[in-house]
Amino acid sequence: MNYQLNFRQLQYFLAVAEELHFRKAAERLFISQPGLSKQIKELEDQLGVQLFERNTRKVVLTPPGIYLKEEITHYLRKLDQIIGHTQLIDQGKQGNLNLGYVGSAMQKIIPDLLISFRKLHPKIIFNLKEMDNQKQIQGLLVQELDLAFVRLENIPRGLEYRAVLKEPFCLVLPKNHPLDQSNFKSLVQLKDEPFILFDQKYSPSYYQKVLQLFKDSGFSPIVSHNTIHSNTIYKLVAHHLGISIVPKSLQMKSAKGVKFIEMDHLPQRTVLSAVWNSNNRNPALINIIELIEG
Repeated sequence: MNYQLNFRQLQYFLAVAEELHFRKAAERLFISQPGLSKQIKELEDQLGVQLFERNTRKVVLTPPGIYLKEEITHYLRKLDQIIGHTQLIDQGKQGNLNLGYVGSAMQKIIPDLLISFRKLHPKIIFNLKEMDNQKQIQGLLVQELDLAFVRLENIPRGLEYRAVLKEPFCLVLPKNHPLDQSNFKSLVQLKDEPFILFDQKYSPSYYQKVLQLFKDSGFSPIVSHNTIHSNTIYKLVAHHLGISIVPKSLQMKSAKGVKFIEMDHLPQRTVLSAVWNSNNRNPALINIIELIEG
């Protein structure tokens, strides 16, 4: 069966069905009237039904012709939508983006990015998932993720990245702890207190950077708990089960029972990076990378 010929015949049929006049339909299609009549006859022969009743005065659709007109009109309208949707996907204006992130990225970086991106591309759907750094990297490599926000020093080959936030650390203390921003001088003041840290498996490089803070202060910390969630840290600190160190962006005014001491004076910084697979051909990814790099 020649599908290209049949599609053209259906277009010819629809023109006659809308005009109910062979000459007008032929002029609209820029073909001869005898050629149009031949095409309609061939279509009727292939279908085995009569689509039009014709005489010298008028052309009328038969019941099968009425049905075919309605269905073909619906089909072509749907086809236009499919083609338009395909073009929007190709332009990155419609589609999906799968994002992975560490918790601190959701405080400001990701919300600000999504707000800016949605103004330009409101039809993109985001799928967001909080994951540890290594799982994000694995997701990028197999292209289950389009974009990741990680805290890693070394990015695997084949992945591209841009630093989106370089920030200091801050202490997390119980609300009634005697130290505050005014009398805090050095981490040495806290050398006898237990610390609650992000699990080393969550990000080995981040963990080592935090340990460097203690090393530079001349002591090794007493580590009482490890976790991968900042909210867990805040609850443990609030219940006097230890104190903690987190990236500055993880400060939460709404966290009950804790307070934060910023350590901007210390030289160490932690970097949050946006990472993607250079082989990923999702057009929407290209657009959001342009926004990140812009």
